[in-house]
Amino acid sequence: MARYIGAVCRLCRREEEKLFLKGQRCMTKMCPITRRPEKKRAIIPGQHGAQKKKVSEYGLQLREKQKAKRIYGVLEVQFRNYFEIAANTSGVTGENLLRLLELRLDNVVYRLGLGRSRTEARQVVRHNHVTVNGKKVNIPSYELKAGDVVAIKEKSFSRQRFKDILDITGARVVPEWLSADQGNLRGTVLSAPARDQIDTAVRETLIVELYSK
Repeated sequence: MARYIGAVCRLCRREEEKLFLKGQRCMTKMCPITRRPEKKRAIIPGQHGAQKKKVSEYGLQLREKQKAKRIYGVLEVQFRNYFEIAANTSGVTGENLLRLLELRLDNVVYRLGLGRSRTEARQVVRHNHVTVNGKKVNIPSYELKAGDVVAIKEKSFSRQRFKDILDITGARVVPEWLSADQGNLRGTVLSAPARDQIDTAVRETLIVELYSK
């Protein structure tokens, strides 16, 4: 599966806001969005970054799509597939799209505090540390549903890695649609998330407008 392997701080600079792609680092003064002088924060990466132009309606829609892709670590083809599924599901398309992204296994591992960032959560899944309902699952895009139990394998319990992760994520607020038992490195999906239970700063209506052209 293809994935972005470049510098992720550039992605935050391009969107001109924190996307929280590097876990704890994003909360410190080391974050480029925080440490850059205010006048320079709006300068996007690249040769022509300082040349500010008026953003068109299409440009706003495109940026919102790019932001969502980067937050959840999804590339274009997969993101488009998610949109088509959302559009063919009853309900509000934009909300369906965010719900599908939130129910990805790597995102749930991150939300439960078993990864400092979605990138690390994806790695935890790929390295065979995670089980779903007692069975090993190493597919980050695996779609969870209400009642599924996500846990770290018992063989991985004693790893220093997870102790270090919990030292950072122990105070993280777990969404209402999840139940976390961090002491046992596990959690349960209580229900599919409603829109007001998803705190991702994405205007999904702009994405819907973009793909509806």
